[in-house]
Amino acid sequence: MPSMVILGLRAVQLLFGFIVLGLSAYVAHWYNADTLTASPSQIDWLLFCSLFTILSVVYLEVAPRAMPKIVHPMAVVAVELLNALFYFAGFIALSVFISKLLFCRGSVCGSARADVAFGAMEFLAWTGTAVFSVRDAMKGGFNLRRRGGASSSAPVGGSQMKEAQLP
Repeated sequence: MPSMVILGLRAVQLLFGFIVLGLSAYVAHWYNADTLTASPSQIDWLLFCSLFTILSVVYLEVAPRAMPKIVHPMAVVAVELLNALFYFAGFIALSVFISKLLFCRGSVCGSARADVAFGAMEFLAWTGTAVFSVRDAMKGGFNLRRRGGASSSAPVGGSQMKEAQLP
């Protein structure tokens, strides 16, 4: 059951990552093309977060299956927590920036507001998967078999334990 929940959350993270990427790119392009000022650092940060999310989801879902030796439980936890932290900082910073504007209207402002909302939802999704990863790491290691990665350490076809023969 938890693996299906995590897989669903990964799909949500990837989808929202692309949505945040599009919204942030639209607002950044508007600032860079239609105004005399550069795009705000808050927009640029969420643009970075969305790219980091896409790379993180690829690492977290492909690496355990394709290259299980490069996946470490603490690396998984670090990636999960970094994404949650990055989105928390990003959506808070952008919401404070928008609240300090003298006026905010039009499609660019709506896109920036939607960027805040999707950033907050990304924070919640990454926090949810981070809870599962921390739980798995605290139980004594990351369960790669559950994720489709490496198998057990026993030799193929060999028995796990063998009883000693009595004389």
